[in-house]
Amino acid sequence: MNKKDTRLAKIVKKGRTVIVPMDHGVSDGPISGLEDMRAPIVKARRGKADAIVIHKGVYAAHKRDIGTLGTLIHISGSTGLGGGLLKKVLVASPEEVLRLGATGVSIHVNLGNEHEGDMLRDLGWVSGECARLGLPLLAMMYVRDMVDGKVVTRADAPSVAHAARVAYELGADIVKVPYTGSAETFREVVKGCPIPVVIAGGAKGSEEALLDSIRGVIATGGGGVSVGRNVFQSERMEDILGKVAQIVHARI
Repeated sequence: MNKKDTRLAKIVKKGRTVIVPMDHGVSDGPISGLEDMRAPIVKARRGKADAIVIHKGVYAAHKRDIGTLGTLIHISGSTGLGGGLLKKVLVASPEEVLRLGATGVSIHVNLGNEHEGDMLRDLGWVSGECARLGLPLLAMMYVRDMVDGKVVTRADAPSVAHAARVAYELGADIVKVPYTGSAETFREVVKGCPIPVVIAGGAKGSEEALLDSIRGVIATGGGGVSVGRNVFQSERMEDILGKVAQIVHARI
């Protein structure tokens, strides 16, 4: 295997993965569960997550806590302080990620709005750099726009399938998208995207709803889940992660 395949194998096991994104501090500040980053990082490792997503400063500060856990450095950023949550800009480079020693790169792209072109350009450049440097790339793809002053995400199957396909066509190795609501509709997304497709965990909800959505994804041949608030805001983070991993990696 080449360097990229070797690193990707740390994150994706036989086409499936459990990722815990913990990059929320830039966009939302120190939200519940992420006030002290050491605790959720250690729990993610003990709970058998395949990888976490964090920003470069957190990685540098918590290398010892991370240990051998797969780690994707998120290189996109925006904050709600200036009302700019829709447009993501690059806040790090794949070269930086390589120097830090992390496993791979994560980038966020919002399609379907006036900033789409800039984010597509960034995705194309980043994927090229990741290929050159041997770094796996996770693309978080959403179809989002402003409606009545609020960010609205489209989760219908055609929109989500298109977003996933963009990630594949522009060189991503894993794509994260919203769940379309059912296994039947999500099949359309997976059918049109040859790379592992993982669903976003979404806003905090019930444990059973989360597990049901993951079962639906796996039933379609999807790649697993990237779940944040629903695990790191739980007092039973390791327990829930264990249940998630059991579903995702069943019969592998």
